[in-house]
Amino acid sequence: MIYDIEYETMPREALESIQLRRLQTTLQRVYASVPFYRETFKAAGITPADIKTLKDLKYVPFTTKQDLRDNYPFNMFAVPMDNVVRIHASSGTTGQPTVVGYTARDVGTWSTLMARALSAGGAGRGDIIHNAYGYGLFTGGLGVHYGAERLGASVIPVSGGNTKRQVVIMKDFGATVITSTPSYALHLAEIAEDMGVSFASLKFKFGIFGAEPWSEKMREELERKLNLTAVDIYGLSEVMGPGVAIECHEAKKGLHVFEDHFIAEIVDPKTLEPLPYGETGELVFTSLTKEAFPVIRYRTRDITSLNPEPCVCGRTHVRMNRVTGRSDDMLIIRGVNVFPSQIESVLMEIKEVEPHYQLVVDREDNLDVLTVKVEVGERGFSDEVKGLQQLERRITKTIKELLGVSANVKLVEPKAIERSQGKAIRVVDNRQI
Repeated sequence: MIYDIEYETMPREALESIQLRRLQTTLQRVYASVPFYRETFKAAGITPADIKTLKDLKYVPFTTKQDLRDNYPFNMFAVPMDNVVRIHASSGTTGQPTVVGYTARDVGTWSTLMARALSAGGAGRGDIIHNAYGYGLFTGGLGVHYGAERLGASVIPVSGGNTKRQVVIMKDFGATVITSTPSYALHLAEIAEDMGVSFASLKFKFGIFGAEPWSEKMREELERKLNLTAVDIYGLSEVMGPGVAIECHEAKKGLHVFEDHFIAEIVDPKTLEPLPYGETGELVFTSLTKEAFPVIRYRTRDITSLNPEPCVCGRTHVRMNRVTGRSDDMLIIRGVNVFPSQIESVLMEIKEVEPHYQLVVDREDNLDVLTVKVEVGERGFSDEVKGLQQLERRITKTIKELLGVSANVKLVEPKAIERSQGKAIRVVDNRQI
């Protein structure tokens, strides 16, 4: 079911007309009300009046996460604080938190976009949504919550944590859709198995998973262990929160970007030149309808590509392919570029291991050393030492052959890698310590 059929199936010409009108309005607003944008525009020698077509957007300077941090907390807001009804923020674990604001209209827009997203992911009126995204300053929990209510579904605001209690609630309340990070969903499946609860006996039809990159092999693992259809959702607080893009459950081939509210670009991460459809690069977003906190050409650091072909579901908005990693979490190991998702794809092909892994990078004798820790299944870990050593060598060889990087593979016992209630910690880079 398409939630907003008029806009989600709009012909490209009509869609681009709306985009241009909204873009010009947004640029005029930020130029008038946000000193940062006014200064960057002047430094580039342009004004909003110079942007006469969508192609002219390439002349507008980029916005980065550091720009948001430098203007902490509210200097990027485009409306007076009297008009801001909601404030969210990042954790700030890698630096100054980024703070975002919403007007009442922004909250309504966000709710509508999330209703669209949940509908595309298989949810509808009458469904019960088990929402295991975190509530609070993180945008995930409340984003899904408001979207579910706008859709007319019942939402269980369970948030993250209390995993055993969540399993009981899933069983007793009969939820039909689950929303969480993919790593936490696998943790739920693991705890459910320990409690003697089979997901096959539960009522889940769809799982909407996001907030961290995950591979096609991870999808297969999620669908097998949770007995549902798994779809990928994309969003980031700086642009809106969850609900910027989502896969449709009919195709599961790329995430539909809601282009009447966002302009998506792909640029070369090094030259910052725009790239055509189909080429892989860094994803850049410009918001078109945000009032409190519009962003202009915001560099997400996420690596993906765009596909303009209409989808079998009937939606005409451009689709972004699955995020393969981030330009700022890419590991360079002895000159080889490696993303965690690439390692994950290799590991998911090995039936003896579990989908729980961690990459540890150290520097020894001035050389980078990558260690891949991965859990072995209960049955596999009970095998003789010789068999485990052979498995380690096989995985090491496969990583080398497919990715061109040497890694030390360390098999660990089940549940040895710490579980996260939110985003999984996939990389520990000791070179930065």
